[in-house]
Order: sequence, then C-alpha cells, then structure tokens
Amino acid sequence: MESGPLHGAAYLYDNAVAAIALVGCGERDKARRIGAAILWAIDNDRTWHDGRLRNAYAAGVVASGSAKLPGWWDNTQKKWLEDRYQVGSDNGNVAWAMLALLSIDDVSASSRFRDGAARLGTWVAQWADTRGTGGFTGGTFGHEPTPEVRMWKSTEHNTDLAAAFGLLAIRTGDSRWRDKATAAEHFVNTMWNPACACFAAGTAEDGVTHNPILALDAQVWPLMALHGAVEKFASAITTAEQRMSVDEGFSYGEDRDGVWTEGTGQMALLMKLLGRTGRANSLIAVIESQRSPDGGFYATTVRELPTGFMLDTDPTKPRLYFRLSHLGAASWAALAERGFNPFTVKKGLP
Repeated sequence: MESGPLHGAAYLYDNAVAAIALVGCGERDKARRIGAAILWAIDNDRTWHDGRLRNAYAAGVVASGSAKLPGWWDNTQKKWLEDRYQVGSDNGNVAWAMLALLSIDDVSASSRFRDGAARLGTWVAQWADTRGTGGFTGGTFGHEPTPEVRMWKSTEHNTDLAAAFGLLAIRTGDSRWRDKATAAEHFVNTMWNPACACFAAGTAEDGVTHNPILALDAQVWPLMALHGAVEKFASAITTAEQRMSVDEGFSYGEDRDGVWTEGTGQMALLMKLLGRTGRANSLIAVIESQRSPDGGFYATTVRELPTGFMLDTDPTKPRLYFRLSHLGAASWAALAERGFNPFTVKKGLP
C-alpha cells in the first residue's frame, strides 16, 4: 500500500478486539502478547505519563524507547507527518483496551492487566460530563502538548465504557467503577429514540443535541453490553434489518452501498447470543465470502464504503472503509464464530 495515514498503522481498537477474540479462541498466550504491548504503551509514551493510550501506534515489534506512532514521509512538503486522529485518544478506544486487559486478567495469575485497566479507567474518568444526560465526552484529538478536547458524546463510546467500568467494578470490588458504569449506561439509554426504534449516534458538541446518524454498531452494541437491553430495545434489530441490511449482510449506515464485514460480524454474534443460530450462520457465510488471500477478511465488499460521518482530520471528506484486509473484521468474525461476547468477555449476554 502507498505511503499515507493507513500505512503501517496498528489501531488500538483493532488490536484490543483481536486480544479478546484470541481469549475467546483459547489462544491466551497470543492475547497476552497484545496485552503486554498495551501495558508497555501506557508506560512508554513520548509525552504523556497520565494513563492514556493513543488511537494508533506504528505496527511492528515493541522494542525499547518510547512507543512509536504511525506516520509517513510527505514528498511534497518534504517532512514527516502524523495523522491527528491517530495521535489522539478516543475514550471508546481506551475502553476497548480496558476490556482487552480485563479479558486477559480473567485467565492470568497476575493482576498487572487488571491494574493497567484501572489506570486507563482513571484517565477516562476525567471526561465525565454534566451536560444533558451525562455520560462521557469523546476524548482528545491532535498533537501534544495541547490536543483538542472533544466535547461531543458517542453512544458507541459510552456503551464501551459501561461494559469496561462494569467489569472493572466486578474485578476490583471498587464501587466507584460501578458508579461510572451507571453514568455511561444512563447516557446510552437516553440516546434511544422510540419514534425510529433506534439509538442516536450520540450528541453534537453541545453535549445535548442528538446526532441523528444511524450507525449499525450503535444499534447492536448496547444490546450485547447492557443488562436487560436486548429485551428493552429489541426493536433496534428490526430497524437495522429494515434500514441497514444489504446483500445478505449489513452496511455501516443507511447508504447500503456494500457489506461492512465487521458490522455483519457484530450482528452475527448478537444473533448467536440470542439463540438465533440459523440467522447467525447465514451472516457468518456472508463474512466468509470476504476472505482475503492472506487468510484475513476484507473490511467491505466495495472499494469505498461510506459511514455517514466526515473525517476528523479533513471535515470536507467522508469517513470511509476501504476494501483492505482488516484486523477488526477478522476479530469480529472470530467472536461471532465462537459466540464470545467481548463486552462480558465470556459466552452469553450480560
């Protein structure tokens, strides 16, 4: 692939989901390798020593010195560039790192992964919001020393945090994590719109106005992550089927230009957790059709799949998924096949 933001970038979210999938597949030693790299990144940032992680790191062996960040040489400007999203810290991605560390801690004799998750949780806790229905804001965007603070709130992020904080409360016995889980869960519940039987994607920068974009993960994840949500918000499945299904699978949003492999895996897992095995297997067959030559899975069936969102780094351009072999897609395919819930880090609904 040509030089640019995606070249040689290892995204925190993708690797966190991969670690959980490896635990679900019984590959605990491999999961620990990812977990150890996450812990190493917390301790070896080039600037921050406050318990945060970046959205992406340079792919490759973790060695010595500070954790390397992705970047590329720009021939036009004759300088090294870094992507402002990749060097930032989305709270949803940090939550997935927490879930990954806690999935490993469950099978580890040491508490270092659990302790690492608590450090991440302490960093996220500062982004608790009092506007509107509470919850947690988006995190940070851009370079040190003064990255921009993201004041919008995401249904997806808060779902992740409700699960991560809830699991941390169970593992540590510390009630303050339960309070934070409750705050995140309350926010997600208030994003439900009965009129469309769907979850809003979150809020605008004011922390109150609902973002009306329909995103598949915002419909599926709460049902897998929040206790009782699958009964309370079951009609979200119908909405997804009616408004986001395409070519026997699911798209990211309402454009329905092609299949989003990762999201189709998420729906397949939900179906399996609900005991709808036939439906789950038909979705898994769609995912299998997207195998790449390297044994992985393409992110989408089309060259470019729109999400409905615009790029943080260039708001004039749409945020797209490309037909590239994608770790996130492979990880959700494995989770669906195993029936392993990444939000509870076990088989079954919360």
